[in-house]
This record gives sequence, structure tokens and C-alpha cells, in this order.
Amino acid sequence: MSHEGPRTPEEEFVRGLKRILQGLQAEHASLRAEPSEGGGDRSAEEDRRSAETLRRIRGFNLKPREVRDYLDQFVISQEEAKKVLAVAVCDHFNRIRRCMEDPELREQEYTKQNILLMGPTGVGKTYLMRCIARLIGVPFVKADATKFSETGYVGYDVEDLVRDLVKMAGGNVELAQYGIIYLDEVDKIASQPTAGGVRDVSGRGVQVNLLKLMEETEVNLYSQTDLVGQMQALMEMQRTGSFRKRTINTRYILFIVSGAFDGLVDIVRRRVESAPIGFTAERPARERTATDYLRMAQAQDFIRFGFEPEFIGRLPVRIACDPLSERDLEAILLHSRGSILEQYREDFRGYGIELDVTREAVEEIARRAVGEKTGARGLLTVLERIFRDFKYELPSTSVGSFEVTRETVEDPRSTLKELIMRHADSQHDVLRSDINRFLERFNRTHGLDLRFDDSAVEALVEESLGSGRTIRALCEDKFRDYQYGMKLVATKTGNRTFVVTAEAVRNPEGELSRWVMENYPRAGGAVKGPGSAGG
Repeated sequence: MSHEGPRTPEEEFVRGLKRILQGLQAEHASLRAEPSEGGGDRSAEEDRRSAETLRRIRGFNLKPREVRDYLDQFVISQEEAKKVLAVAVCDHFNRIRRCMEDPELREQEYTKQNILLMGPTGVGKTYLMRCIARLIGVPFVKADATKFSETGYVGYDVEDLVRDLVKMAGGNVELAQYGIIYLDEVDKIASQPTAGGVRDVSGRGVQVNLLKLMEETEVNLYSQTDLVGQMQALMEMQRTGSFRKRTINTRYILFIVSGAFDGLVDIVRRRVESAPIGFTAERPARERTATDYLRMAQAQDFIRFGFEPEFIGRLPVRIACDPLSERDLEAILLHSRGSILEQYREDFRGYGIELDVTREAVEEIARRAVGEKTGARGLLTVLERIFRDFKYELPSTSVGSFEVTRETVEDPRSTLKELIMRHADSQHDVLRSDINRFLERFNRTHGLDLRFDDSAVEALVEESLGSGRTIRALCEDKFRDYQYGMKLVATKTGNRTFVVTAEAVRNPEGELSRWVMENYPRAGGAVKGPGSAGG
């Protein structure tokens, strides 16, 4: 009999690695010997999709106006952004198509049109790029710049973005190398001056690492911090006797970075307003907005903001998005495909309820959303506030449709209360239907025949209306032990039909006890349950 003493942390770590390796080996062996059910079909489907996407990239023939027209279906306003993005994306994928057709073109110097999007939150920056990626069909990865660190030990390694792109491509490296990487909040990695006037180098390190990706580099698909990836590589080496280094080239990956760039506005304003005054000085016809200043930003402004010259130089396409006006938000609700208002309509349709919204209500919703100062996201905030009680109450009522007016937006609870009162008469029918559903579920589950007489039904309906509890909750609470007594009596008598009355609703435990005591000794004949004839 052997006895093992306590293991050191190092020994436990090694044992854990061995267990992981053994599990991976077993999984790999089982997949080779007998693929899991549906696994082969799923792999074939992924291969088919990848081949179709690569075919579309090889035959890319979209024109900038066609891309703009597609974006118009989903994104309201941002006309300048759509135009610039459409040109940049078409140029990029036309270059890829031509390189696929002519291998000699690959050897020529190529400067990618990586894109910098600026503007407040909620104006559609991310949505624009998602729509473009969906139109072309290429893999798309989004991340926040704030989660990355220079080394990858404290935060994520920027190369993980490329690895995630490969995952989004189903492991197809050839397809992933034509994908789109979107990095939000990039303004947060600017190396801002500290109190002593020295630049914070943490953001600079991330910029330098991103710079390598945006230019052209080979990224190892096995991360140094990816334990599973290292184990898989080890298994491959054991199986083949050699280690095949898997990498992906970032030459044709399109990088888009975005941020609000609030501090940049002040930098540009100081530069512009300090320009010489004279006959050649620019005199604006109107007061400039923050977006106007962002459009006037130059490389020197970004450098003062905290970006490395090389980093900002790799972002030649710069777009300033407009803040959304009240009219823009109205158009989003009424005309954009997949608008949040249509999502609410679908939510209510799931309960069999039709939702109609008046134009005046849309205007009021947009006006309140502007006050949230979060762009299109403000619409969701306002709509959630309006509909939270409607979603909670209406599915349990007889209401089949309702209209949202300006008064509903201003006082949703009063409108909801009035709506429920108007349908009070038909609410009894809904509750009776809920009672029948409970009985069907109860009898199907327990193999019994439980019935309520008219007095029991009315008692349950009145209690539900008075307490605000659902019929299901009331019945499951009151009759949670009835199947035991019913089966006990059924075993002796053979009768599986039981009728309960209003007395059982008022005092379910007492009635069940009396019922069992009265009926259990009886052998044969009809069962005498609460409220049954002859009680």
C-alpha cells in the first residue's frame, strides 16, 4: 500500500498539464476513429461557407455607390462616413481580387487604407463596419483597445485579435487573412502626459504592437499564453515527429479603429483659432461643432493627443461621424432595417399582442432619447422605460393589441392601468383558460383526472385578480401535494377522477386531509373528494 505525501504547487501544476494533455489526446483519438454525431456535416458546412466567401472575394465587383446604398438600409445619417468607407473598402477588396488574379501584383508595395472613425457614442460607428463585413461576407472581430497591454501578461495580447479572426473564420487561415478587425476606444491608448510632464508609456507600447499588425507581419496562431493551443501543437509534434509552425499574414487584414476623441477637439480648436487673422483667415459662416473640429484634425493634432507618428500614419482614412439629431432618431425608429422599435413589436408578437405606435409617440421617444446623449443607444433606454411594465403585465391578460401614443410615453403606468381595466371583462376568460392549462399539465404529469367545479374556478379567478398572482402560481402552491393523496385513494379504490370545490381553494391542506381520511378506508365505489356529491 503506497502513501503519497502532500504535493508541491509545482507538482500539482505538472499533474494538471498531464491531465489536459491526456484529455486532448483522447478527444483527438476519438475524433479520428469515430467522428461525433453531426461533426462531419458541420465541418463540411464550414468548408462550404469558407469556399463560398473566398469565391465572392475573388469575384468582388461592388461599386462604392452600391455599398453606400446597402448601408442606407441599416444606418441613418452619416452620409460622409458612408461615402468614404465605401470607397476605402471597395479599393481594398479590389486590390485583394487583383492580387488573387495576378500573383506578381502581390510583390508590389501596398499601403492599406486602414480607417480611423471618430465621433460620439451611439452614432453607428461599429454598426457601419458590421454591415460592411456582412455585405462582403468576410470574418469580423471587434474588441476594445482598453483590454490590451504591451506584454499581454496583464491584459490581452494584440495578436489575439488576429487569432480571434481565425476562429471567426472557422479555422480557415486563408479566409481569415482577408477579414476585418475593428478596435474601439482606441483614443484610450493615447500616451497622455502625467503630472510630471512625462508620457505614459503603457499606451505607447500597445500602439507599437498594433503598428506591426497594421503594416504586415506574421502572427503565430499558437499564443504563448494559450495552454490548449500549446498542448495541441505538442500533440501534433508527437503524432508527426515534427512541429509545423502555423502563422497568418496580416498584409490584407483591414484594420478599423474608432473612439470619441473628446480631448482632440480642444487640441484642434486651439490650433485653428490661433491661426493668423487677416484677409486670408477662414471665417466660419456658423459656429463650429465638435464634429467640424474632428474633420479638421491633422497628424500633428493626433501626435499632441498622444499617438505615435508611425501609428497615426498607418491610418490614412479618417472619418468624423456626426452626432444624431432628433430627426435622425425618428428615422431610425421608422425606417432602418432591424430597428429597435421593430424588435419590440416582435417581442409582443411572441405573446400574441400587436403593437402600434403613433407618429406623435415616435417624436416624443426621439426627443427623450436625445436627452440621454448616447446616440441611438438612447432609444433603447427610453423604450425600455416605457415598455417594461407592459411586457410584464400584458402577456397574462386578454389584451391582443394596443396603441402607443404621446400620452403613453409621458405616463406609461397610467396608460397600462387603463388598458387593463378596459379588458377586465374578458380577463376572466383568460384566467379560466389558464386553469384548464394547469389541469392538463397536472393530469398529464401524474396520470390522474383532477377537475374543478364552477365554484372552484370562480374562487381561483377572484383570488388571482385580487392578489395579482397568476393562476399557475396559485394552483401549484395550493395543490402541490394533491397528487399524493389522490394516488393513495386511487390505489385502494381504483377511481382516478377527483373533483374539488371552492372549499379546497380556500383551505387546500385541510380539505386534502379530510378527503383522505374519509375515502382511504373505502373499497370500491365512487371516490368522495372535496365537494363531490354525497359529501
